[in-house]
Amino acid sequence: MEVTGIISALVIGLIIGVLGRVVAPGRQSIPLWLTLLVGIVAALVGTAIAAAFGVAATPGFDWTEMIIQVALAAIGVAIVAGIYHRRREAPQPQ
Repeated sequence: MEVTGIISALVIGLIIGVLGRVVAPGRQSIPLWLTLLVGIVAALVGTAIAAAFGVAATPGFDWTEMIIQVALAAIGVAIVAGIYHRRREAPQPQ
């Protein structure tokens, strides 16, 4: 993979994270950097899943791959928001 491929994957991951946050139900009280990290991971995992099903390399825009990535990002954002929220509310040791 070339440097331009890595940079484009990161940019797409950032967009996927924001879309996942929009699609996820409820209010997510997590920092933007964490949302973007979830998006990058979801983009990479979504591409791997799309490749496994043979829909990663299609002519034109890969709608199926994008839907998989956004769904994974929405699930990831919801899970991370729940974990982050519980950690913030946990009593701090004194």
